[in-house]
Amino acid sequence: MAAPPDRGSPASDPARALAGLDPASPQFATEAVDLLLGSSRAAGASDLHLQPTAEGLDIRHRIDGVLQPMALLPVRVAPNVVARLKVLAQLLTYRTDVPQEGRIASRPGQAEVRVSTFPTLLGERAVVRFFAGSGRLVDLDRLGLPGDLLTSFRSALEETSGLIVVSGPAGSGKTTTLYACLRALATSAAGHRCLVTLEDPIEAAVAGVVQAQVNPAAGFTLESGLRSLLRQDPEVIAVGEIRDPSTAEMAFQAALTGHLVLTTFHAGSASGAIGRLAEMGVEPYLLRSGLRAVVALRLVRRLCDACARPISGDDPAMLGLPLDSARAASACDACAGTGYRGRLPIAEFLLPGWSLVSRAVLGRADVDRIEEAARGSGMIRLWDRAVAAVAAGVTSPAEVRRVLGVQTPTGSGRPAPGP
Repeated sequence: MAAPPDRGSPASDPARALAGLDPASPQFATEAVDLLLGSSRAAGASDLHLQPTAEGLDIRHRIDGVLQPMALLPVRVAPNVVARLKVLAQLLTYRTDVPQEGRIASRPGQAEVRVSTFPTLLGERAVVRFFAGSGRLVDLDRLGLPGDLLTSFRSALEETSGLIVVSGPAGSGKTTTLYACLRALATSAAGHRCLVTLEDPIEAAVAGVVQAQVNPAAGFTLESGLRSLLRQDPEVIAVGEIRDPSTAEMAFQAALTGHLVLTTFHAGSASGAIGRLAEMGVEPYLLRSGLRAVVALRLVRRLCDACARPISGDDPAMLGLPLDSARAASACDACAGTGYRGRLPIAEFLLPGWSLVSRAVLGRADVDRIEEAARGSGMIRLWDRAVAAVAAGVTSPAEVRRVLGVQTPTGSGRPAPGP
């Protein structure tokens, strides 16, 4: 992943800067919103949350996947601050009783910003999403994927047909990985292949790729757009996300008619992605023939090397992880007191073409049996990758539990070869 932002800059202390503004000033809302947006961008935040409470407008931004407190604005200025965001996003300021979505027009050098509002008991809640932008796109070999998985992933991208699925929950790095794949394909194609995307929304421009954004209000949906794309003579198609059975059906149709299709999908694991596709009505023979590869992702925070402390296997912080040594988070100025700086991916790679997996899929096996078949074919689980990262001192046991949950999975728990 990219280097973490400098959190020791003045922009990293928005509470102090906001305290210097006059709430009685007519310009307070404008100045406060500009400051909040600027501070969040400077800190590398992915989202900015403005939550109305009885005490005031609680403002937090999400850094490395975790919400961090920024400031608490007085109750009396909360409506004006949210209204200012709505003005920037071209939303209806007088409608405070319905959810609204919009975007703030990007300036040169800045990525697109999305704004959504939601009515609550104590007032309107607003969330701002900062997209990465073209300048922050990461190359495939800089994502931090394990070497063995990256080699398999690149081999799958060299295929000329089939569906490659990047799965995981929200905020797990799916879109970043999809864009990295597109950059790799565009570079290797050197203009000799037609690469087209269908996205909702377009988060960043990729050189050498034709990108389109759906417009459901005009009838331009993922399904209809994908159907039209098949008549545009593409060789590689990227679908932002499979959300419904009709889009899944069209994606498999494209994959089985000589197109390499890339997409993202919400699922907890690689085998879980196959299970969810089956639940959407995709027939086993289509899963076996059309699905080329599934990559499941999670992002865990990297320990701050300046303050991480050693712990041992009998420390309660180990939370049952079967290791005799590891490191835990502490706090220092370098990491703004969080104990972490940046994130790294934890991933698993599943090939439906593996014979054991293929038989399980064709036999309509459940997710547990598909995962067992995948492990028997050599797939290294998310959990084992995470344990390896803990053993290497890259992340902490507590962070693994935060991301992967508190259940102790079955299996040996022995570290995988490399984080």
